[in-house]
Amino acid sequence: MTVYGFSSSGNCHKVRLLLEQLGRRLDQDYRWVETDSSRGQTRTPEFLAKNPNGRVPIIELDDGRVLAESNAILCWLAEGSPYLPADAWQRAQALGWMFFEQYSHEPYVAVARFIRGWTPVDSPRRGAELSRCLERGHAAFAVMERHLSDNAWFTGPDYGIADIALFAYTDVAGEGGFDLTPYPAIRDWLARVRATPGFVAMPEPAAGAAALLARID
Repeated sequence: MTVYGFSSSGNCHKVRLLLEQLGRRLDQDYRWVETDSSRGQTRTPEFLAKNPNGRVPIIELDDGRVLAESNAILCWLAEGSPYLPADAWQRAQALGWMFFEQYSHEPYVAVARFIRGWTPVDSPRRGAELSRCLERGHAAFAVMERHLSDNAWFTGPDYGIADIALFAYTDVAGEGGFDLTPYPAIRDWLARVRATPGFVAMPEPAAGAAALLARID
């Protein structure tokens, strides 16, 4: 299996984290092809032939089948494993949180991180758009905090793919300008995820993005 992904992307890191926690090892069980979307590498004719939507991550099987969308990939990889609940109700709850991640969390937390890390300091996006992302992102964190005040995980009684989906960008929310100090339950949950067997952290942003992040107070 080949994974096309951008290592600094939370959506791509979700896939790598689950693969590692499933015991699948890089260069043994899967191949990683670094595909930098910030440099147009997802817009080439070769990549668009695999995913016309021009986004990573995607996985390509040896028989040529291609699957896109990070959370769909998580569901497929986790099938039959403890990371995806067998109980229909618990599975639906996990999927509900994964939809929440894509509609109410990632569009604001990830975009704030992108604006601060991959756009020039004088970019017009650093005004109203960034403020809106911060406001909506904090609204998502408030929902998560409320859930975690009574529950250890988002996938059900145990850790699983909904936690992986929400962890990826929450763990680097500070790079988007978010202060997680007001969310003790989220911070405790982040620590629990980091302590799970086989955990791997997202790599540091590429040099250019890191330099931009370092220039922000």
